[in-house]
Amino acid sequence: MSELETPRPSARALRGAGLCQTLHWLASGRIDARELADVFLAAIEDENPRLNACLGIVPERVRAEAARAVLRRREGRGIGRLDGVPVLVKDNLDVAGLPTTVGLPARCEHIVTTDAACVAKLRAAGAVILGKTLLDEGALGAVTANPHFGATHNPLRHGYTAGGSSGGAAAAVAAGLCSVAIGSDGLGSIRIPASYCGVFALKPTHGEISTRGLVPSARRLDTVGLLARGVNDLTVLLQVLAGYDPEDPRSRRRRVALDLPDWEPGRLRTGVLADLHLLGCRPDVVAVFEQALATLDCELGTRQPADLAGYPFAKARRAGLLLMEAEMLHTFAADLANTERPVSPAFRAWLDYARGRGAADYVAADRLLDLSVLTARRLFAEVDVLVTPTTPQAAFPLAAPVPDDQALFTAFASLAGCPAVSIPMGSVADGLPVGLQFIGPPGSDLRLLELAEVCAAALDAAPDYPVAASG
Repeated sequence: MSELETPRPSARALRGAGLCQTLHWLASGRIDARELADVFLAAIEDENPRLNACLGIVPERVRAEAARAVLRRREGRGIGRLDGVPVLVKDNLDVAGLPTTVGLPARCEHIVTTDAACVAKLRAAGAVILGKTLLDEGALGAVTANPHFGATHNPLRHGYTAGGSSGGAAAAVAAGLCSVAIGSDGLGSIRIPASYCGVFALKPTHGEISTRGLVPSARRLDTVGLLARGVNDLTVLLQVLAGYDPEDPRSRRRRVALDLPDWEPGRLRTGVLADLHLLGCRPDVVAVFEQALATLDCELGTRQPADLAGYPFAKARRAGLLLMEAEMLHTFAADLANTERPVSPAFRAWLDYARGRGAADYVAADRLLDLSVLTARRLFAEVDVLVTPTTPQAAFPLAAPVPDDQALFTAFASLAGCPAVSIPMGSVADGLPVGLQFIGPPGSDLRLLELAEVCAAALDAAPDYPVAASG
């Protein structure tokens, strides 16, 4: 080997690398898109039988896309920001040539012909779409235990939940089955599995990324969410995917760019919720959170109690869920009527709850969203950022009862339309990770990401990727 030659990264290094590192290796020629795709396809073949995170993998399609990326580089034309990067997509977003099942059996035969807007942007940036990731039935749930396609297992501990409803995507990122993944977040569906699987996640400002081509849960809440193995990778993805879409009625047209990352630690006003245990946060998570705050004493500036007294966390979360269930009655009307490939009794029961509510109940729930927006405005007049645990508990066994408060801390940002970032903050006593969440006012996405990057470096709590099962 000559002095100028550099060794090809190992398969493990490629699977565990962040997006920015992968882009460097592709640009420098240390790996090409075909070789990279083959590494991830082999990883999926080896690991997915255990994890059950991926579906819709067609190796010939993947290799053809990767070959086109190689040709573009060879000819020096049209090199996109993500050229050659392998990406997985949650199975409630349309990918041309594949079905969008949303975890429902009746949708397996229908092949869509048009990419979702965010998938089209990924392709335009040169990304290689590996396939889809598993989700809860109808994207309604937070455990990814699908009665038709099976449960996704937490890659850190088999038999434990990966969270949901983007559990397949989070598990795939943690286990090194893709470079990055995109999913959706309505009340925490990106951030909850990120916390359980030890990866990084962004729920952007509502309307910042087009949801055209996303099967709707509740349009006032739906956002396209991002999962990666580093904060900088989330920033790259946001810059690729963000932007106004005139075909999306809830797309956000900005008069100015996203707020620049100009917070100074010495002037930062950080809000922290008081009495986390009274809200239902588990003692082991509170202990990890308090240790994280102590470590970030400098980075988080001036800390003060967040004035959310009187905000009905549980009632507001239930209101958001009712809006989802009511809208899903329309979205999944044909699936509910299908007797040959029926939905599960549990899914039908969820939606029947909304069927039994009246218009006044829906209006009351809708007004609780308005209350959340106003509460956030008042809060962010007093603080720059709200910092919470991402979830009130760590991952739990798939066979255990499902807690009803998994979205305790994630729902507020969704209901108020605010951006939120989750990073690994440490592990509870049994070794499972939990996340630290940063919430900011609408439009502060880049500021949050900068702060999260500084805090992630200080905490240094991310696991070694790809993660391996223990326990």
